[in-house]
Amino acid sequence: MPTQTDVITESRDPEPGTDQLPKATLGGDKKGSIEQITLGLFIGIPFIALLAAIPFAWGWGMSWLDLGLMVGMYYLGCHGITIGFHRHFTHGSFKANRPLKIALAVAGSMAVEGPIVRWVADHRKHHKYSDDEGDPHSPWKYGETVPALMKGLWWAHMGWMFNEEQTPQHKYAPDLVKDPAIRRISRDFWAWTLLSLLLPPLVGGLATMSWAGALSAFFWGSLVRVALLHHVTWSINSICHAVGKRPFRSRDKSGNVWWLAVLSCGESWHNLHHADPTSARHGVLRGQIDSSARIIRWFEQLGWATDVRWPTADRIAARRKDSVSEAA
Repeated sequence: MPTQTDVITESRDPEPGTDQLPKATLGGDKKGSIEQITLGLFIGIPFIALLAAIPFAWGWGMSWLDLGLMVGMYYLGCHGITIGFHRHFTHGSFKANRPLKIALAVAGSMAVEGPIVRWVADHRKHHKYSDDEGDPHSPWKYGETVPALMKGLWWAHMGWMFNEEQTPQHKYAPDLVKDPAIRRISRDFWAWTLLSLLLPPLVGGLATMSWAGALSAFFWGSLVRVALLHHVTWSINSICHAVGKRPFRSRDKSGNVWWLAVLSCGESWHNLHHADPTSARHGVLRGQIDSSARIIRWFEQLGWATDVRWPTADRIAARRKDSVSEAA
């Protein structure tokens, strides 16, 4: 049976000196075009609306307890996805001891983004065909005109999840399918969803000894938290494959989007990730915040994580675009 290494396509690095992007890529270097304005509206409006809702609700619908529950549950699920589902289970960026492995699988499941085996299978298929025919969620699926881009961004952001075609899990995640504990966690996704949604109102209700406190905690700590985390995760599929700087060579349109770095726990340094998918750190340049990599380092220091694939200076330099011109 194939191992994790067998089913992960690590990178489709372009040959030195070749162009990996079309000349008229939307979201590239040109500024002020109608495409850029349209894309900016698609990206900005949902986040502006969310930011505006929080101060509006403060004082009558949100308390410090609600905020703490929302932030705490958000980053528990976010790191469960980024460290667990993504860097560990999908790409094998490090080896986790059994307790950590189970904990990461559960924490990722509490993000309510789907069963772990399906999530990993979909993401491995994405890397195999990234921004090409067969990619489950490329924003360039329909072309590069404004209507095609809008349709593609919607598809990459969330539309693809309604597609009836399912990624074959035995093909793309055989290592997880044969693991009884992971298979059980994946099968019991409904239970982790209930736990994730009911924990905030339980804490809020007990802390305030009121149904109002429980309801408020459920709204902010469960509903708003899950919605925000989902949109940030989906933005990696859509926004980070449409805009952003691309200092590293990759055969897709993955870009670095700095303003999503904190909310995405370091996942929005997406260009390096597609240039070097098994790297345990995605934010490799100066000033690039990557909380997931920091936590992995703590796991390593505690002896819970081993064989961590930290990027070396030579490995980073070899993947930089300017290394091609220097070599030439």
